[in-house]
This record gives sequence, structure tokens and C-alpha cells, in this order.
Amino acid sequence: MPDRLQELIEQWRDDPSATYQTWFLWDERLKNFRSIRRGIGQVVEEIEAGRFGVAYRGSSLETIVHSVAEQRQIFRGADHAFLWKPKLRIPDIYENPPNQRAFGRLLHHCSCCSTGAEILSGIRTIDQLKIKGLGPAVANLIYFLHPTHAPPFNTAIVNGYNAITGSKVKLGSWEHYLAMREGILELNARYRDLLSNDLGAIAGFLFDVGSGRYPAPPLESEDLSDRDWDRRLAEARAEAVKFEKTALQQRDTDRTHTEVQAWIRDLGRALGYRVWIAANDRSRPYDGARLGEGCLDQLPAALANGAGAESIRLIDVLWLEAGADRVTAAFEVEHSTTIYSGVVRMLDLALSGELHASAGLFLVAPDSREGDVRAQLRRPAFSRIADLDVRYLPYGELERHRASIARFGTDLRALTEISHRLI
Repeated sequence: MPDRLQELIEQWRDDPSATYQTWFLWDERLKNFRSIRRGIGQVVEEIEAGRFGVAYRGSSLETIVHSVAEQRQIFRGADHAFLWKPKLRIPDIYENPPNQRAFGRLLHHCSCCSTGAEILSGIRTIDQLKIKGLGPAVANLIYFLHPTHAPPFNTAIVNGYNAITGSKVKLGSWEHYLAMREGILELNARYRDLLSNDLGAIAGFLFDVGSGRYPAPPLESEDLSDRDWDRRLAEARAEAVKFEKTALQQRDTDRTHTEVQAWIRDLGRALGYRVWIAANDRSRPYDGARLGEGCLDQLPAALANGAGAESIRLIDVLWLEAGADRVTAAFEVEHSTTIYSGVVRMLDLALSGELHASAGLFLVAPDSREGDVRAQLRRPAFSRIADLDVRYLPYGELERHRASIARFGTDLRALTEISHRLI
């Protein structure tokens, strides 16, 4: 029995007016990838810096979405999903700062990751927030970051996929997009010799079928196609539930870690110190703003350019004297992980020569972890830690006394009183 779908793909590839030859093989296509990726980086930068604004028109996002929409017919109308609809208040990423930052984090995450699993994690994270009007149309941006992992998404592509497979994909649902993605990957693997690792090729084929240019071949089995779609959708939903449970646990951990960093940040500023927040945590959201807002934008040159700089810049919180560049206190918040990396960073700081003579080094952790931390520090690998006089600062003591220390304290002595010597 002939493979009618293969015959249709072959016919489509040879058609000079089909998407394969007019867009996928278009000489300018790869150049557009580069410019769109740069534009996405600009959107992320503006959102993180609080310069994005509250309007789509005239924004950096409008510029890159317009560039996407100009990618021949397959992406025509890609900007519709991002246009601000004031009566419906969608998509809710312009006048809602937390949603806007979440959108920026998704783009940043996808810009930095390299695997399909990491991309799915970013998508499921944004889906958990249920941002009104922000759905799988975002995949059209993610595609230009990861064309081998994320297929584009629009009405014609969905219609073509449903016609080819007998599935029931609905617009506007990330669950449906992820289930469709799995089916597209299976189709692409089956006909890879005629298509490409770049999912733009199969998306173009589905677009042309969904647009009515090519009739879909008869389904091999209506019942089988229904079962396949139900299976993929059930798997997507099961993964979403599993991810939600994991994400809730992770959010609790992240929230506590970030909250304690904010306590230490605010206490340091109240005592008159300049504060550094770990470079990889500065953009974390906390209480409607970035965790690093109002803190140092860069480390003093002696720290930034000295030995161990890459490690020191990742210490959770540093306090520096107002009129000097030496570190007065360093804090590693150890909510649930081992203390190894935090102690190594403190050792790097001590060896840098940029510690104040009376500096304090603190491991900040839940009250219940003190025994575990002491046991870890008895390992031979930490034999040098005794020279640093690292102290244990329990969450409970910090929470109970931080307000009075901020009001009446003048230096580190109060923290020394409420913390415990470890060795």
C-alpha cells in the first residue's frame, strides 16, 4: 500500500509556490533568525531593567514580532496574539508588572537553555501562572531560538496537523500545543529524509495543508488517530500535573531562599552598608521588584578582577563598607542544599585578600539544619574552614531580631550575638 502522506510531502517539496521553496529555502531566513534572536535579547534586557513600559505599540517586542510576521505567509498575523486588547485586557503582560517579568524570564530561560526538556520546563512554568491571553503563540518566538525543539504555532498549522493526524488540537492551550509538538516530532522523525531537523519544514507543510493548498490524505484509521491524540493529550496533562507538584515544592524553596536574601539585603542597607546580591539572583522577583534593585550593579574592581572573581560574584549576599571596597560580611543562604559550594565561595573570598580584618562570614540556614551543617563541616575537605570563623545564623534568630538590629544596630556585633560558632 503506497504511503500517501509521503507522496504528498514529495509533491509539496517540488512545488515552487509551496512554503518549502518560498520560505524554508529562502536565503534570508537564517539572517532573520539572527536579528530576531538579538531582538528577543533586547526585550529581556528592557524588562529586567524596568524600561519595557506598559504598551505594545512602539516597544521592542513589537519590533521583533513584526519581524516574525514578515517571514512570508507562514507567519502572517503572528502579531495578532501580542496586540494589546484593552477591553479584554489581554495579553496581560503590559500593565501587569509581575506577568511582564514572568514573560521576560521565559524568553531569557529559552535563550539560555539548550535541550528540549529545558524548553518544556520554561513553558510549563509560564503555563502555571495562567497569564490571561498569553498562550502558545509565544512558540513563534521560541521557534527562532530553538528551531529543532519548538515548532511554530498558528491556526493553519493546527488545522493541517488535525487534518493529517485526525487529532483535536485547540488553539490557546499550552497542553494542546505540547501534545501536538510530540506528534509533530514523531511525524518529522518518520519523514526526516524529506523534511529537516529544523521543525520549520514540517510546520510549513502543515501550514500549507491547513491553508487548503493541499488536501490531507485519508486517515489510515479514524479510531487509531483518536486514540493517538487522546494518549498524547493525556501524557501532556500528566506531565503538567507532575510539573506543578515539583514546581510548588521548588517555589517554596526559592521563595524562602529569596526571602532570606531580602532580609539580609534590607538589614545591610539599614546598617549603612553597600549590598551585593549574587549575580544569578539579582533578577529574581521579590515583593513586586527585582531582588537586586537598589544594590550594587557591579563588584569593586579588586574583587571583580581578582582571583576567584567568578565564584565570589555568586555569594548570596555581600556587605561592603560605605567608603571602602573591602567586604565586611558575606552570607550564604543554605535552605536545603549541601553547604559545599557556599563554603568554597567563602574560601575564595578569604583568599582574595579583600575581606575586612573584622569581617563576618555566615551560613544562614533553617534552625533544624544546624546539626547537618556541623556534620558536613567535619569532613576533611573543610579542614581549612576553622581558620575563617564561619558562623551559623539560624533563620529563626534572624527573623526575630532583624527589625531591632536594623533600628538600633550599628555594626556586625548583633549578628555575632545571635549566630553560633561552628568549629
